Amino acid sequence: MIEDKDMQIERFEDLPLSQEVMDGIEELGFRDLFPIQAQAIIPLLNGRDVIGQARTGTGKTATFGIPMIESLNPMINAVQGLVLEPTRELAIQIADHIGQIGRYASFKILPIYGGQSIQKQMHELKRGVHIVVGTPGRLIDHLKRGTLDLSSVKIVVLDEADRMLDMGFIDDIEYILSKAPHNRQTSLFSATIDQSVMSVCNRYMKRPEKILVSKDEIALTQIDQQYIVVNSKNKFRVLCNVLDERNVERAIIFCRTRVFTELLAKRLKNKRYDAATLHGGLTQAQRNSVTGSFRTGKLKLLVATDVAARGLDIQGITHIINYDVPLDALVYFHRIGRTARKGGPGTAITLVGYGEVPEMNRIKALTKTTIEETEIDVLASYGERTRTHNASYGDRIRTHNATCSICGEKCRVPFKPDPARPVYCRDCWGKKREKSKTWQS
Repeated sequence: MIEDKDMQIERFEDLPLSQEVMDGIEELGFRDLFPIQAQAIIPLLNGRDVIGQARTGTGKTATFGIPMIESLNPMINAVQGLVLEPTRELAIQIADHIGQIGRYASFKILPIYGGQSIQKQMHELKRGVHIVVGTPGRLIDHLKRGTLDLSSVKIVVLDEADRMLDMGFIDDIEYILSKAPHNRQTSLFSATIDQSVMSVCNRYMKRPEKILVSKDEIALTQIDQQYIVVNSKNKFRVLCNVLDERNVERAIIFCRTRVFTELLAKRLKNKRYDAATLHGGLTQAQRNSVTGSFRTGKLKLLVATDVAARGLDIQGITHIINYDVPLDALVYFHRIGRTARKGGPGTAITLVGYGEVPEMNRIKALTKTTIEETEIDVLASYGERTRTHNASYGDRIRTHNATCSICGEKCRVPFKPDPARPVYCRDCWGKKREKSKTWQS
């Protein structure tokens, strides 16, 4: 038992870790501990069950990966560690990350997920694996085939538990846990801890150590959050100017639908931007190719839907651009969490159509961090880039002076005002739309 009550733990060197694990950690460049690591690693090393609330990108893989490597025996050629993940992308990434932590400890780690040859996975399992990181559906497939044996499992991790429950995996989780020994150590990690998550904890965990943060403190302080209110018809022009003027090195551009991701990526490629799509309509081979190119820096822009981009843990993403304001305010925070990984800097820019102002206000109300409104010249670089293809097109884009019919303030509009029709500034248009929605409901 490792005493932790009075220990001042701030760095990995303060933890009681083996030299093999420390060598792996140092090679990864880890030094200071994230809060979840400082609080959860010691209880996990002590064999305690742990409930940890932490979002992706705050170091939770190392939080459960390090104690797993330290606690298991590489001399026993059987599956001793099991990590459940909601998506194939996460299974691949988490397996790779644990493998890097334990690279000097002689562990065999296998990701198991649908979309890959099951025969290949069966072959690897037969050869012998110490840690399996898998998605519920493919794990159950192996269990029913008899190609995966969990009778020697000592440690189980339920990662991204809220997402697994949202995706309807509760029955699958229960089936998998029923095949593992009752005297195992179980830990659960989730961005949110609600009643459904706690019901799983109460049923499958023994006096767990709870390491939680306040649910209402959604604070991504290391991310520079900005939004630009625009006429929806100008969004593409503004997007091009953002890409040209904001030093965007690698970005994910979020859209609501797979159809629009394809349309937007096509328009970007027509303007000679390096862009590709990621959505649920792609085959696994296509998804692997796109994410691989983006991960290595060969691809600059990834136009993605929320479902497809969940779980992506890629270093070096400088910008998240919300082309559409998400209808669910919490989705906003999942989106922008793709940047500023491992405590690094990052920028999130949201393009807000006049009719999307109420949704943006709900997002701002959920966080204590500042989301600054900024502006950008609609005409600046979009016109320059467009002239490469059509010399006169940039000259045809015009904004006009106008007076708001509600507040009387001067404003610029992307059309020639008609004296017989009212004109609204951005703020008044947003308030008018919000009032209209309230009346209709």
